Amino acid sequence: MRTFRKRTPRALALTGAVAAAALLLAACGEDDPMKGMGHGGATPSATVSVAGDFNDADVMFAQMMIPHHEQALEMAKLADGRAEDADVKRIVAAVEKAQDPEIQKMKAWLKGWGKPESAGMGHSMAGMMSEQDMKDLAAAKGKDFDRTFAELMIAHHEGAVEMARTEQKDGGNAEAKALAGEVVRAQTAEIAELREILDRL
Repeated sequence: MRTFRKRTPRALALTGAVAAAALLLAACGEDDPMKGMGHGGATPSATVSVAGDFNDADVMFAQMMIPHHEQALEMAKLADGRAEDADVKRIVAAVEKAQDPEIQKMKAWLKGWGKPESAGMGHSMAGMMSEQDMKDLAAAKGKDFDRTFAELMIAHHEGAVEMARTEQKDGGNAEAKALAGEVVRAQTAEIAELREILDRL
């Protein structure tokens, strides 16, 4: 009986120690999944943070490129019933397809950044057509329109490429810089095509 009584406290102590160790291990085991969840939970917020990062160059790029694109769309709309050359019509379609979605994207950025859509730059931006330029384009038809459109759109695209390259250099937002890269790629190619059109008209 004495042996039993002497061992019982030791056995209980050992059992308690084992139980305590088990609880500690269990707690550690639970800690790891929580850490995993914590990392997983941090990823979306980190992504949002990165997507939301911007600087003054990003804001200026969007504020200037929106009206720039809008004018390109105005020029493209004038081609309806006026353009004659098939390649001019193809470029018109490409401008309409690409630039409207880009406008909506940039407007969404500015809204998310809490910035106004307009920088009040108007016709002072690189490549922007004057009111007279637009009137001259609207008054032209056939090959005259094709030639005028090509000349004006080359200048317009060159202005957009210039602004996009500035964004690539100075911007901080990854999405804005990626869009700038697409503007440079697509519009540089269209400038080359428009020059070829001018050479044969």
